[in-house]
Amino acid sequence: GCIIDEKTIPAHPAVYDEFPENLLPELAGYLKEHGIEKLYCHQTEMFEKVTSGKNVVITTSTASGKTLSFLLPVLQDILKNPLTRAIFIYPTKALAADQYRAIAPYLEYFGENRIVAGVYDGDTPVAERTRIRQSANIILTNPEMVNGAFLPNHSKFGFDFIFTNLKFVVIDELHTYRGVFGSHLANVFRRLHRVCRYYGSLPVFLCSSATIANPVELAEEICGRKFVRIERDGSPAAERTYLLIK
Repeated sequence: GCIIDEKTIPAHPAVYDEFPENLLPELAGYLKEHGIEKLYCHQTEMFEKVTSGKNVVITTSTASGKTLSFLLPVLQDILKNPLTRAIFIYPTKALAADQYRAIAPYLEYFGENRIVAGVYDGDTPVAERTRIRQSANIILTNPEMVNGAFLPNHSKFGFDFIFTNLKFVVIDELHTYRGVFGSHLANVFRRLHRVCRYYGSLPVFLCSSATIANPVELAEEICGRKFVRIERDGSPAAERTYLLIK
């Protein structure tokens, strides 16, 4: 007698696409070696939009492969140009560490002479920070470090090289940046834009978010850029039943 409403969402199979034509053969080879013969349709769509220079927010379901969606175009650019720099921003240090472990197989496969990454936060030792600033293509960090370490020191310690070659800014868990926290991050990105203009760079912004009512509006307000949205989810899902209990 406690159930006042019930809704069942039917199962749906995966929707696959072939690898994009412009995907580097070595990246395709890595995917095939790890059992990925095709990409979900949203992964292909994001790759194509990002490589065409668009700022993208993706809102597919949990465990749908969003990390691979934004990682593939970044790795493609790094493999083509080793000077490429990308900053991956996560709301917590724990999440940044988790995502570094997800990236680690790519680093091992391609080798440190091709792709270098590192977590840059308050727990990172001084020597490791220096290594990351000097050689890391992908820097995983959080908003506080961008605000307190990267931007105030943009002209020294190697940050000038990072900003000069900054091609991508990835913001994971975009939906967590709302209210006062979101306003602070929006101001941080306004500073980031000014610094990037000073060094002649124009990074592409890639955001991932849970399903919310206004992901494009949120991304544009926080990042200060125009965005396109990817919402068609190609990952498979089992039948789900939701019960509303009073």
